[in-house]
Amino acid sequence: MQAVTTIGLDIAKWVFQVHGVDATGAAVIRRQLKRRYVQAFFQKLPPCLVGIEACASSHHWSRELKALGHTVRLMPPAYVKPYVKRQKNDAADAEAICEAVSRANMRFVATKTPEQQSCLMLHRTRHLFIRQQTAVINAIRAHLAEFGIVAPVGRKGVEELLDIVADPSDERVPEVARACIAALGTQLRALKAQILEFDRRIMAWHRSNQTSKRLDEIPGVGPALATALVASVANPRAFRSGRNFSAWVGLVPKQRSSGGKDKLGSISKQGDRYLRSLFTAGALAVIRYAKIHGTKHRPWLTALLARRPTKVAAIALANKIARMAWAMMAKGERYKEPAALAA
Repeated sequence: MQAVTTIGLDIAKWVFQVHGVDATGAAVIRRQLKRRYVQAFFQKLPPCLVGIEACASSHHWSRELKALGHTVRLMPPAYVKPYVKRQKNDAADAEAICEAVSRANMRFVATKTPEQQSCLMLHRTRHLFIRQQTAVINAIRAHLAEFGIVAPVGRKGVEELLDIVADPSDERVPEVARACIAALGTQLRALKAQILEFDRRIMAWHRSNQTSKRLDEIPGVGPALATALVASVANPRAFRSGRNFSAWVGLVPKQRSSGGKDKLGSISKQGDRYLRSLFTAGALAVIRYAKIHGTKHRPWLTALLARRPTKVAAIALANKIARMAWAMMAKGERYKEPAALAA
């Protein structure tokens, strides 16, 4: 046990797999652990390097093992997969993790704090409620359309439909269907109330975090995107540049280059889809404001809109906003208006 220097830990719900090597790279530990024995096992080990795939519950175990004095590195599962030999099983996965964590060019994921994970849970729960709200609205519209009852698109249209259902004198809707739509309406109102409550919680978290308030100064970044960024990016300096950060979000073109010929396609759409959608929505808001109030103070955006469609320009602007956000997080600076805007 004293000879162990590096461990690959394949985490699971109940049964964990451990693969440990010594300084020469020779395997000295291969065993399974029940969940309740994991902490006791690592308490007996001297401080060593522990590699874990960045998946469900990995941040929890990273914090627990760091508290025991170990050095923990989280890695994206896609970067570990090339090190798996032949068949896939828990033992092979743990061995691959142990091999990958010792590579000099491996990319690691920073461990999130409980506060960051709580904020991310706020965003994910709110996003789930929004999807459920959309599904309920679509169900209400589809069911009533079967009886020839339709309404304009938008919030007022749904309210009109619910008012029709609530009117017992309207004979177009059978009683059984009326009861079903009324139940959907009750669920819709509950979802709206929950979404508003989570909006208030996100705003409260935003006001309590200095980094989030600084990011809110960037045009196109609001409290939702600012808090999501602070919660998602545990260590901004893990990215070497703003370009690497925007690539992590998935806002850069896909490359299929070979033989010295550069071939760029559409954006990669890799990384966090939620963050990417918030960046794009913020960029579209900036473009919409610029079209209404004029773009003469934004020469870069003016030239871009003159030669590219609006949505293409929005992606380019989202990329620019992402780079600015990374610079502010990594350097601890405030937003500085470009010279053309300050003039």
